[in-house]
Amino acid sequence: AMSVEGAEISANGAAENDDRALPYEVDGLDVRGRVVTMGAALDTILGRHDFPDPVRRLVGEAVVLAALLATSLKDTGRFILQSQTDGPVSMLVVDIRTPGQIRATASFDAEAVAALEASAGSVSSADLLGQGSLAMTIEQGHSAQRYQGFVPIDGDSLEDAAHVYFRQSEQIPTRIRLAVAEIFDRDEHGEPRRAWRAGGIIAQFLPESQERVRRRDLPGGDDPQSGVSAGETEQREDLPDDDAWVEASVLLDTVEDHELTDPEIPAERLLIRLFHERGARVFQSIGLHDHCTCSRERIHSVLDQMSAEEIAEAAVTGQISVKCEFCGLTYYFDPEGFLTKS
Repeated sequence: AMSVEGAEISANGAAENDDRALPYEVDGLDVRGRVVTMGAALDTILGRHDFPDPVRRLVGEAVVLAALLATSLKDTGRFILQSQTDGPVSMLVVDIRTPGQIRATASFDAEAVAALEASAGSVSSADLLGQGSLAMTIEQGHSAQRYQGFVPIDGDSLEDAAHVYFRQSEQIPTRIRLAVAEIFDRDEHGEPRRAWRAGGIIAQFLPESQERVRRRDLPGGDDPQSGVSAGETEQREDLPDDDAWVEASVLLDTVEDHELTDPEIPAERLLIRLFHERGARVFQSIGLHDHCTCSRERIHSVLDQMSAEEIAEAAVTGQISVKCEFCGLTYYFDPEGFLTKS
């Protein structure tokens, strides 16, 4: 059992452990993080789109990564993860309204994806992404503050790109693991079906003393603000990391894909396995669910800003149809209401 805000929790596998982020702390290692486990919500998101399986896996990874990051926000708001690259999957978008309303989509070249599958068999996320950039945007609710960070993608996986981001932009020692799997089970009528699951874990080294946040997470080039030159950075990188973070990193590297996607291994059990010698505290989990924010009213307000010429061009069949790229819903409008507005 593990301590949960003064209560005890057992690590019994069950479906109710899906579609949530579980925050945790390991005081003995000065580590904080979250474990995300996604089942039906992810399967619903992926089921709305006619994606080839490699693209489904990549979108699943993006959803889990975005959920790991968005659930760290203390205030209500919005978190958007978006990639723009030259690979077969040219764009990924995951949009999360905190605490846990998720929608996601992707743009891809079906022929290029099929060619990759035919030539390589197993297609990695790095193969699909190619080169480009990954952007993370945070819009904090009541303060209306907006923060955006970028990281280049150069033949990297989403895991790799996230590690580069935290090393260069946040300078917080961070380890992330992502996994996506297709499983076969039966529906409520006993009929066989395939379903998608995914999971991930993030661990960050956050000691009270900043002197212990070391070396390797300094900028790679000259840093005019800190007065640290590239040469000094290289020398510091040769110094050892803090022992606590070395231990935590080694433990995170032992996490296997199936431990993140197996419905019989809830997050608590994984944390017990990883940190049983150090002890971990877990807190109230955050529910994650499929939810699109599109609405007829929102689309109407956008159309209302368009000129009469734009409306006439959009109404090629006598009506205006607008399809949401996230959830697939199509909304229909009579152009007359916009053409006759004062």
